[in-house]
Amino acid sequence: MAVLTDDQVDAALPDLDGWERADGVLRRSVKFPAFLDGIEAVKRVGEHAEAQDHHPDIDIRWRTVTFALVTHSEGGITDKDVAMAGEINRIVGQ
Repeated sequence: MAVLTDDQVDAALPDLDGWERADGVLRRSVKFPAFLDGIEAVKRVGEHAEAQDHHPDIDIRWRTVTFALVTHSEGGITDKDVAMAGEINRIVGQ
């Protein structure tokens, strides 16, 4: 699997609401109405990630959950990360 160029990642971003390319990863923070809403979203994302065998880095800070995607084995952002970002958006309801 090939690492995407910066131009390829930038071309994908308009279709990935809320995501940005920063420090070599795709990143999105989502603020939930309540702490447990964020925890439930993390659970749903985790179940999907496990099924896909492609796992985001997840940081939970009270009601804000930050997802970061990079294909570590390839050393950069790949199509798998772009696809997972779209799935995370679907799971958390954009």
